[in-house]
This record gives sequence, structure tokens and C-alpha cells, in this order.
Amino acid sequence: MTASHPRHRRALVVPAGMAMATALALLPGTAATAAPAQDRPAASAADATPLSYVVNVRGGHGAPAHVKKAITRAGGTIVATYEKIGVVVVHSSNADFAKTIRSVRGVESAGATRNAPLPSAATQDTVTPKVLSASEVAEAQAEAAAGEDPLQGLQWDLPAIKADKAHEKSLGSPKVTVAVIDTGVDDTHPDIAPNFDRAASVNCVTGKPDTSEGAWRPGAQESPHGTHVAGEIAAAKNGVGMTGVAPGVKVSGIKVSNPDGYFYTEAVVCGFMWAAEHGVDVTNNSYYTDPWYFNCADDPDQKALLEAVTRATRYAERKGAVNVAAAGNENYDLAADEITDPVSPNDGTPSERVIDPSECLDIPTQLPGVVTVASTGAKGLKSSFSNYGRGVIDIAAPGGDSTAYQTPAPPATSGLILGTLPGGRWGYMAGTSMASPHVAGVAALIKSTHPYAPPAMVKALLYAQADATACTDPYDINGDGKVDAVCEGPKNRNGFYGWGMADALDAVTR
Repeated sequence: MTASHPRHRRALVVPAGMAMATALALLPGTAATAAPAQDRPAASAADATPLSYVVNVRGGHGAPAHVKKAITRAGGTIVATYEKIGVVVVHSSNADFAKTIRSVRGVESAGATRNAPLPSAATQDTVTPKVLSASEVAEAQAEAAAGEDPLQGLQWDLPAIKADKAHEKSLGSPKVTVAVIDTGVDDTHPDIAPNFDRAASVNCVTGKPDTSEGAWRPGAQESPHGTHVAGEIAAAKNGVGMTGVAPGVKVSGIKVSNPDGYFYTEAVVCGFMWAAEHGVDVTNNSYYTDPWYFNCADDPDQKALLEAVTRATRYAERKGAVNVAAAGNENYDLAADEITDPVSPNDGTPSERVIDPSECLDIPTQLPGVVTVASTGAKGLKSSFSNYGRGVIDIAAPGGDSTAYQTPAPPATSGLILGTLPGGRWGYMAGTSMASPHVAGVAALIKSTHPYAPPAMVKALLYAQADATACTDPYDINGDGKVDAVCEGPKNRNGFYGWGMADALDAVTR
């Protein structure tokens, strides 16, 4: 089975609920509403347009004075310096800036974070979500069981990980915060507002923290993706709308996606560093770092991006955060010898390239220490689109799938995942983007149960408590007689489900 490849978000455009213009892969019969990256004008180095760069020096001391002077002489302006990890964010219009600065003593790597010029082109993606109607909300409310939020009956994903049973024991601790590193979070939503952590929220789009009021919210023409993710994690159990996996914990918004929907390295580094310095316990990362789907260390630019994000994720974990990330939606075997990447760079002119996924990494999900999450549908099978790979996938959780492939039991009506949308609305999405927040929510419940557990212990419990799930063999999700993906490995550690399905009930009882 193949998947289409427009742009980068780990969520699928779904006309049955919520349309996402920047989809990474599409369910059958759907269509993206934004022009793909290859239709945009490329900005080559020869144009000497202003670009953003990361310059990596030895961590712990900041950039030495001679490096700062060299940056200035090379035509660079320092935007932000993350001294503890040795990452410097620089803007420059010098086409040879990276090449020049790499030769400076003390510079370990340096590279352009993008192809599109600064500021990015003002071609904002218009997202027009199809939300649950008033009549659908009313019908769900009328059928809601006692003690349930009105829309909980539509959430087949909660019983799939035993979250409904877990809530009878614990909703999670308000002392635990999950940061949604994403497109922004609408903290005014009635399902999010009760649990929102203002102090741990920020806008990191430029690579430098912006703490002005509401800076973490998505703009009117920007993606609702981050708001949807936040609701999946921690929508309050308050008699309104839906219920999150961990409805008693706090959630923060760390906005790292620019108005065009790109997650550039400087923003991602800023996001992890902000989370690290503001007491965040879990980060959710439902994206890949643009513009390269896979970053190869033998390319000097990509090497610098890989190093900068690696340093940031490791620092966040050292400061106490469990980093959880979506595996991706191309039905790729990430443990294969080769993968063809046709979309990189996605902010310029992409070219088809064959990469070794053990050497060229999707970041942050393939970085050491990051929890890599695959998606399952309503029948508990790997979602048709979900990436997989033995030794790469750590755990699985509901991310939805086409109802034609995996139909939920009533009263749920959609095989997709219900979530919160900006403006006090609710709608459906699907993707490993939706699987990752389920695992982030379970990790938050573990942290609530074991408040002094370091990240390594939280992850160990997450994997040990997962419900082992055997390989699907053969895997013919569309029933056409052809094998769509091959699962390898034993019941408790295989390429489709990793250690198994996340278990929220064990998280609060063990």
C-alpha cells in the first residue's frame, strides 16, 4: 500500500470530521486543500536571501567570543543562544555563511535550517474544519452514560487503552504538565482552559521565546492540530465535550510551527529548551522537523540540524521530561535497508532520494531516548498509514483509520479520533499525530502515580505495562489479497506495536 506525500504533518485530512490542509498522508477519498511544497518557489543559496542557521559549539559555555566575532564577520546576526547545549541561532543573507563558519575553530557543525527565505512566504494554509454539529453533540449527550462527558461515547480510543477504567481510579495529578510542542493551543477552549498551564506555554517560532499573552495560540488561518492534540491528552472531565486520556493533569502549548505550517530546527530547539526549563514532565511531538523528512549526518547542513535537536531532546530528558513522538504516516518500514524519500526538502524543490533509515533519521521521533509511537485503528490493528519497524517502534496507541478498514463499535460512529478544535469546537482527525498524545497521556498518568520517577523509570513502566500485541500476519488491511506491510518480531517487541498497546489502567494501579 502506498501513501501520498504532501508536506509534513503527522495527521490526516478527513472530510468526516476535520480537514487539515497540511496533511502528511491521506485516507482514501480525501484531498488536501493547500498547494504542496513543490509548487512553491525555491530559495537557493545563490539568491543570497536571508536564511536561518544553527551553529553548534561545545555545550555548557555558550559561543566563545571569537566564534561570535566570526559569525558577525560572516554576515550573521545572533538571534538566540542556548548556552547549556551549545546551540546558536543565526540569521544571515550570506550564501556562504554556513561554509565559512564551519571552518572556525570551536564550531562543531553549522547549517541552514530552511530553504525558504526569512520571513517565510505569507501563503498561510487555510484550514476549514468540519466540526461536530449541534445536533450531533446533542445526540451524543443524550446517549452519554452516567458519569461520562457528553461526547465520551464517541471516543472508542479511551476503552482501547482502558482509560475509561483508569479514570475510575485517578484522573491524573495537576502537578504533572504535558507540553504540546506543536502548532499552538487554544487555551480558551472550555475543555482545555481548566487544565492549562500558562507558565509553561510560549511561542518559539523564531527560535527565541515569546511569552506575550496568547502567543502560544494558533492564528485564525493556522492549523488546529495542536489544539486537537491537547484535548486528546488532557480535555477536562467537567461535563463539557470530550474527555482526555489524563483529564486531571495540566497541559501547556509550545508553539513551534510558523504560519506556513513548517517546524524548523530553531523553533524545535527552543521548544524543548523551554519545556526543560519550566518543569514539564512529558512533551508530545506530533511532527517532523522540516525541511528534511530524514536528516543524514553525511550532509553538513542536515548534520547540524540533527545535532541541534538531539542536544535539545537530551537536555529536556536530563531535566526530567519524557519525550514522546509520532512515528509518521507513510506506511514506511523504518527498519528497512532503504527508504525512498520523495518530499525533501519540503520548503523548496524536493528531489527523490534513497536513504538508509539507520543513518538518516526522522527527528525527533528516531532520536535516542524519544518514545516512538505507532498508530492503531478501532479494531486494534496497525493503522493503514502508520510507519512501523522492528527495533524502531516502542509502543502503539489509537490514532484512527478509515472506517472502511477498521469500524468502531457503537455508540462511536467514526474510526477517527475525536479532539478539541479552536473556538470551543470538537472534530475528528487521524494519524500517528493522534496516537502519540495517547501515549503522552498515559506517561502523565504514570508520572502522577510515581511523582518522583525519573524519565527512564517512567519509560520503563510505560513499556512494561503495555499490553503485548502479536504481529498481524498477514497484514492485508484493505482486503485486496496483497500484503500491505510485514510485521516482524515476537508478541512483546515487534515492528507494528513495539512493546504493545499503551495501558492507562495499569498506569494508575501499578
